[in-house]
Amino acid sequence: MVIEKAKTADLATIKICARHAYQIYIKDIGREPAPMVADFAAQIAEGIIHVARDNRGAVLGFICFYPRDDHMHLENVAVSPASHGLGVGKALISFCEDQARKTGLEAVELYTNVRMTANLSLYPHLGYVETHRMQEDGFDRVFFRKELRAQ
Repeated sequence: MVIEKAKTADLATIKICARHAYQIYIKDIGREPAPMVADFAAQIAEGIIHVARDNRGAVLGFICFYPRDDHMHLENVAVSPASHGLGVGKALISFCEDQARKTGLEAVELYTNVRMTANLSLYPHLGYVETHRMQEDGFDRVFFRKELRAQ
């Protein structure tokens, strides 16, 4: 697996990956989750989306992150259904954490929807600590932070 900045040619695949990853939550949330309606074209142009590719160049998943204040903000991570269980999501999150360290940032912060219950157990398992919950942009969000140690 190789992780690299997304290219314009990856746009359609990223949109499909996001749709597949988040569509299961539409009924529980009552509308499309925020990660489904992101402006992926703009994010690719900004260079803040990275993709994981297999040895044939196919996109296995993607992650969107950028520096904010003292931390890296992890905006979105999604894995294609065919790649679930292969460690792609964890590899992408580790990549984000490594990039934060390389930039001299001390933490990674993210949020998820309270209805995305799998995430509520996944992030603590990866070392993230819940910091607070609040309603934002019409969504019930749970915020997490992971302090990074130099490696």
